Amino acid sequence: MQSTTLNISTSKSQMNISGTFNIFRLLTNPSLCLPHHTISTFDQLPIPLSQAFINRKNGPEKTKNPDIRAVVLDKDNCFSIPKQNEIYPAYTSKFADLKKAYPGSKLLIVSNSSGTSSDPNHAEAEILERNTGVQVLRHATKKPGCHAEIMEFFRSRPETGVTDASQVAVVGDRLFTDVMMANMMGSYGVWIKDGPVPDHGLVGGLNGIVVVKGREGGLKLFAAERVYAP
Repeated sequence: MQSTTLNISTSKSQMNISGTFNIFRLLTNPSLCLPHHTISTFDQLPIPLSQAFINRKNGPEKTKNPDIRAVVLDKDNCFSIPKQNEIYPAYTSKFADLKKAYPGSKLLIVSNSSGTSSDPNHAEAEILERNTGVQVLRHATKKPGCHAEIMEFFRSRPETGVTDASQVAVVGDRLFTDVMMANMMGSYGVWIKDGPVPDHGLVGGLNGIVVVKGREGGLKLFAAERVYAP
């Protein structure tokens, strides 16, 4: 079946007030933007995702296996080329594996474009749902501030088995939205650092700056406390 793509251009970009406001949280708690697991591209995602968060810091006898029951997926530069509402061809097999491991409401797409106020009549969200077979969250607040809406979605669907945010993994390419939201809500964050296409935008550049500073400066101590292995 041929997929459908919708590109909508506007004269003014929608400002992410939630992201702007929450960025100041990093001044007092910079570890909020640190991922629990990092991969280069979507096709490297471990399934089940619990494998990504096994803590081997204290030796195998104290290994803790997180109970990941649901997954939140970002769209742009995660499993899709930005502004397109379909799965990047090289990732179709991995996407199918993820849907099989987390069927139905256990897999949720949460984008800061599709399904938000930037998406008139949620037209992009509907196309994305048809092309992926995965529900797209309609949310009033953009990431990282929509964690309450995400948990409301999962808790209202008993079949997900989600009773706590620690049972949710968030996968995305933005440290300041996807990963920060995961940490704010008490979930696990997977950072896709490269994506299907190079990101030369401002936020993409800041993603790299955070990682460099984490290795060389003040954030290094926070990163050292998170030793996870697939």
